[in-house]
Amino acid sequence: MTAGGTGQPSAGHGEKGEKGGARTALAGLTTRGRSFLAAGIAAAICAYVLGQPDLLRVGLLLAALPLICAAVVYRTRYRVAGSRRLSPARVPAGSEARVHLRMDNVSRLPTGLLMLQDRVPYVLGPRPRFVLDRVEAGGRREVSYRVRSDLRGRYPLGPLQLRLSDPFGMCELTRAFSTYDTLTVIPRVEALPPVRLSGEAKGYGDGRLRALALAGEDDVIPRGYRYGDDLRRVHWRLTARYGELMVRREEQPQRSRCTVLLDTRGLSYQGAGPDSAFEWAVSGAASVLVHMLERGFSVRLLTDTGNSVPGEGSDGFAGASQESADAAGLMMDTLAVVDHSDGTGLSRAYDVLRGGNEGLLVAFLGDLDEEQAAVAAKMRQRSGGAVAFLLDGDSWGREPNGASDPMNRQEERLRMLREAGWTALSVPRGAPLNELWRQADRERAGVMTTSGGEGWS
Repeated sequence: MTAGGTGQPSAGHGEKGEKGGARTALAGLTTRGRSFLAAGIAAAICAYVLGQPDLLRVGLLLAALPLICAAVVYRTRYRVAGSRRLSPARVPAGSEARVHLRMDNVSRLPTGLLMLQDRVPYVLGPRPRFVLDRVEAGGRREVSYRVRSDLRGRYPLGPLQLRLSDPFGMCELTRAFSTYDTLTVIPRVEALPPVRLSGEAKGYGDGRLRALALAGEDDVIPRGYRYGDDLRRVHWRLTARYGELMVRREEQPQRSRCTVLLDTRGLSYQGAGPDSAFEWAVSGAASVLVHMLERGFSVRLLTDTGNSVPGEGSDGFAGASQESADAAGLMMDTLAVVDHSDGTGLSRAYDVLRGGNEGLLVAFLGDLDEEQAAVAAKMRQRSGGAVAFLLDGDSWGREPNGASDPMNRQEERLRMLREAGWTALSVPRGAPLNELWRQADRERAGVMTTSGGEGWS
């Protein structure tokens, strides 16, 4: 990921430009330059009062030196190009990325001492600063620094700032490039074991949906012969009818579908930060999406607001023509910036799901009241298989609600989902997703005992 630009100090034109340039140059005086200027003015005043011409010469020299340096620095016309490269441009939360900066002197004159500074958000670390020695004509300098964030998001880097100074340190002026780059910090992705959950694919579930994985829409009916087609595919009857070689469509491979539902309602989560319940749910959704894409599924990310990502087709699934890496990148970019919604229910997500069989449904749900638990239970009717990870609000720091209720709130919600056909698991604080993933497989297969159904294996 590269951004480049040419920075060149330039003077203003006209009376207003000259006045503005003079103010800019004087504003760039350093503490040393201001001290010299103040000392020169004081010496000149004392020389005038005391009638000492020699002291006047010293005062004029002290006052003129910073002014001359400011004028020289302001009028200096360095032609330099700056570029930035991120490695990588998309990094998981908690991991480091390296930023490579390069400065090229594209003029025919060497530069003086340059100070390079890049603007970065405070969550990525301190602002990097570099001192570059004299750069020869046509030369270049390369530096790098590291950034790291525990919080997902999209963070702008830049623009680059180039600080010019004179050899005496009297004046410093800053010139900024106009371009910047963006570092995307995606959720942490946990590797999941390859289990077989009901509803995943033909042969071991009822949620298999047929889709053309490797052929385009033009292969739905017999078509004209194309160079390279196997002659064994020639449809002789149609060839005789149309007077040209026609080939028949081969049997097409099928792709399973998986919808990952992420509950983003702000009222269903408590707390913030990398270790909060909402961040666990976002990371879990990212892990499942990547896992299913790697297994060749057509996947879709769905939120409680009814938004579906990616929206390549009318059904919102990542189609067969889309590379898994591109689909994963698009979904990770979406999850990098997903935030709490203002919604109060899951009805919009249910409206999207009730269009037909949606294959495997994997849901990450926050705190549910009785009404929303009933809506979630009805979603099972629109999927071939359904797995729900219900975050335990009390375990994640939420104050217990409904203390007078004789039945535990979390257990009641789990019971409602299980009676509707969900494989529902409670998620305590800090639970590893890979263990829950295995547990969901064992519960669906009936391996776990009733007494251990809610515990760890």
